[in-house]
Amino acid sequence: MAAITGESAFQAGEGFFFEDVRAMLRETAAEFDREMKEFQKSRRESKKEFDREMKEFQESRRESKKEFDREMKEFQESRRESKKEIDAIYKEIAEMQKENARERKITEQIIKETGLQMKETDKRMGKLYNRFGELAEHLVAPNIEEKFNKLGFQFTRTQPNVRIKEFDNPDISAEIDLFLENGDVAIAVEVKSKPNQEHVDDHVTRMEKLRIYADKRHDKRRYQGAVAGAILSDSIRAYILKKGFYLIEQTGDTVKINIPNGFIAREW
Repeated sequence: MAAITGESAFQAGEGFFFEDVRAMLRETAAEFDREMKEFQKSRRESKKEFDREMKEFQESRRESKKEFDREMKEFQESRRESKKEIDAIYKEIAEMQKENARERKITEQIIKETGLQMKETDKRMGKLYNRFGELAEHLVAPNIEEKFNKLGFQFTRTQPNVRIKEFDNPDISAEIDLFLENGDVAIAVEVKSKPNQEHVDDHVTRMEKLRIYADKRHDKRRYQGAVAGAILSDSIRAYILKKGFYLIEQTGDTVKINIPNGFIAREW
């Protein structure tokens, strides 16, 4: 077998080198093709997954939109119903305000008319009491002197509607419904249809004025008082007697003088 020279050996080595490179390139190309196929396969799988997820997302979005549209529709319907209810409430309130205003106007008119009626009633009652008082005086006057004389007074004169007045002292003035007198004693009678505590207190003041008036005229007689009435409560009876006044009560067409045991008439 012939020996291989140096150049031939180089050429032979070069052939081996290029063959290896081509083999490596082929292997690299095959690997690239394989990886490309896997990449493309993976890409297709990813696209399928993306398309599936996108489809699910779009379906979910459509469902959410339907749900939103449904809820929005219900909300708008509820809002319209609420508005109707609110409008109805406002209308009812407006009607109630009108009714209240009308009732208030009627109430004010009733109060006004009632006030006028009460004033008229008070006026009529005042006239009635005055007439009743006048009637009481007419019933008391004819009998009172006789009633007191039976008690041992022996009055010689009875005067109705006696007025005393000092021109230089206006505080010393008084009106006496009935004035009974003799040389020793004088009784001033206050006649009221329905005496009350104020009437009794006023008569005490009247008696004090009478005493001052009498003293200025050197009148040394004893002054006593009496209260006559047609309608008397038990408390007023007790108050009259407590103040030291004779109690004269009208009974039918006459009068009686009530003097309880232990009663002592006050003297001024």
